Parts: sequence; C-alpha cells; structure tokens
Amino acid sequence: MANINDYLLWRGDLQIDEKNKINEIDYMILARCSYLRFDKIKMEQEETFETASNKMKDLKDEEFLFNGDKELITYLGKSERFKNMIITDYIKTSDKENEKQFGAITIHLSNETMYISFIGTDSTINGWKEDFNMAFMEHVPCQLAGKEYLEKIAKKYNTKSIVVGGHSKGGNVAIYSALTCDKSVQDRIIKVNNYDGPGFKQKFVETYENYEMVKKIETFIPQDSIIGRMLNHKEKITIIYSTEKGIMQHDIYSWQVLKDEVLKLEKNTQTSEDINDTLNKWLETTTDKQRELFFNTIFEIINSTEAETFGDISSSLTTSIPMILKKYKEISSEDKKALTKMTKIFASSYLNILKQKKIIIIKK
Repeated sequence: MANINDYLLWRGDLQIDEKNKINEIDYMILARCSYLRFDKIKMEQEETFETASNKMKDLKDEEFLFNGDKELITYLGKSERFKNMIITDYIKTSDKENEKQFGAITIHLSNETMYISFIGTDSTINGWKEDFNMAFMEHVPCQLAGKEYLEKIAKKYNTKSIVVGGHSKGGNVAIYSALTCDKSVQDRIIKVNNYDGPGFKQKFVETYENYEMVKKIETFIPQDSIIGRMLNHKEKITIIYSTEKGIMQHDIYSWQVLKDEVLKLEKNTQTSEDINDTLNKWLETTTDKQRELFFNTIFEIINSTEAETFGDISSSLTTSIPMILKKYKEISSEDKKALTKMTKIFASSYLNILKQKKIIIIKK
C-alpha cells in the first residue's frame, strides 16, 4: 500500500514533461500543500518547495497541523518533480469573532499554469464552527474569501491557466470560488479538485448546476466518507480506497495510490450510505433556524472551556468537562429542548433508514 508521501519517494525524481505529465496524484499533493506551515517561516515574495523545506526542517513534529505533513514538505523539497516550483501569495487568517478560518497559497507549475490551493479545516474550534455554519448559512466567510483570493490571483498573473483545489473545507471553497468568480476567470480554469470537502445547500446547487464550470469539477472521497458527502453535490464523484475506518478516512494520507493514479473503488460502503441518508433526512426535516440554534448552542458550550483547539480540550479534560457541564446547566430550558429535539430527529432518521434497508434486504 502507498500514499502520497510514498509516491514522492518512488516517483519524485521524474520531472514533469511530455512523457511524465502532471497527474491526479500531483494535483492531490498540491491541494494538501496549503496545510504546510508557511506561517512558521519567514516567507519571501517567491519561495520554492526546496527553500521552504529548508526553512521548515527545524520545526518540531507538533508544530505541523497533521501527521504526515512534515514528511510531505521534506520530500517535496528533495523531489526533482516539485522542488523548483515557485510558491507565492500565502495567506492564513483566523477570526474568532466572525467565525472565519481561511488560508490559501499559489503554486506556479510552469510559466503557463498555476495551482491555487485552499486550506481545509484546521484543529481550531473556530474553524470547525465555520464548517457547521454551512448547514444553515447561504455563504460562510471562508467561501467569500476564497472567491476574492481567486480573482485577485487571476488578475495578478493574468496570462496563466488555473487549477483550483483543496482538501476538506478547502475543497468546498475551491468549488465555491470557481462557480462564483468572474466569467473571465472561469474561462481560464482548467479544473477544480475537491478532496472530501462538503457540498452545498440545495438552493446554491440549483443556481449553479447547469454552469459549464461544473463539468470541470471533480470530487474525490474515500469509501467511508462522511464529511465529503454532507450537503449536495452535482459534480463528478470519484471514490478512493482508504486504509482507515470511518471518520478517520478523512485523512488524505490514508488514501492509496498506484503508480500515477489514485486507487479507485466503484462505490461507497453501506455505512457511508446510511450516514449520508440520515444527514440528508435530518436536513430535510429541520429548518435553517433550528440548525443555527443547535450548532450555536453546542459551540457556546464548547467555547465555555476557553480552549482554542479541540486538542486543548482533550489535553485538559479534568478542567474542561466540569466547565462544559456547568455551561450546559446554565443554558435556557428552551435551548436544552432544542438540542434534545434535534438529536432525537437525527437518531430517529438513522433508525428508520436502517429499518427500511433491513426490510429491503429481507424482501430480496
């Protein structure tokens, strides 16, 4: 079994040329690059993967956002295929007050083409809250920031073709920015890749489902995908084999590759289908207002710990749990009823779906 880091070790010495053209694994790697800790080094106006790798080599393992990222930048810096690519226009912001977490970087593949990579959800509570806001808001701040960034970069490098991509929330931002940007920018976009990022509310999908741009979009999800199947998709879906289970398949380093292609499967697992059906049923039977109250109340309780990340909560459970319980006791009885009701709707939807599918199986 091999992942993107193994690919760099095995085939990173093959330069991109007519014989060894850029492929879907290369694009997946570039989407992941927005997670790398460029914010921890002194960035010049132009860096290469080689120079950035040299600057990051002394960072501790825990300074990287996820396991596998340190190896990725190390291998990129040594790879003949990637090391000389120019990196520009890095941005990373987090605004707790406005519930916004955003990041992006531009990678110049050649004199003709550039790749815009949007960061997904990091470990911050603020970043995850923005994800859940997608369940009841028409637009979230990171999506609007993505569109602005795409149009700005397109104007700055106005002769280049564009590839857009991202993992998790970054994939959602990639699609949103491509569908909503100026037509002159859309005409220069070659393709858009979303790696297990959520979809969109039905109203948004209905507005853009017939756009020519949709034909350029491809979403990649693992077989047990949960996050990548949330909300609505109209683009092409490709299923990748992951060696992890359940929600852990969201980790891009668990996705398997073979030579210059991702290892594809024909369909999702039954577990993924059941959870996806349940989430859709839950969304159909609740209002935007109910979902807003539900998630706002949950995160109000979580924020009572004053933690910045979920890791902060887990590392100080002895103090976090009492604070969470205290906050729960303090919320109004109406909010408690709303939380209970929304949880019951979800549980009921899940049980009904399992029951229906069991009946179907018995009939067969």
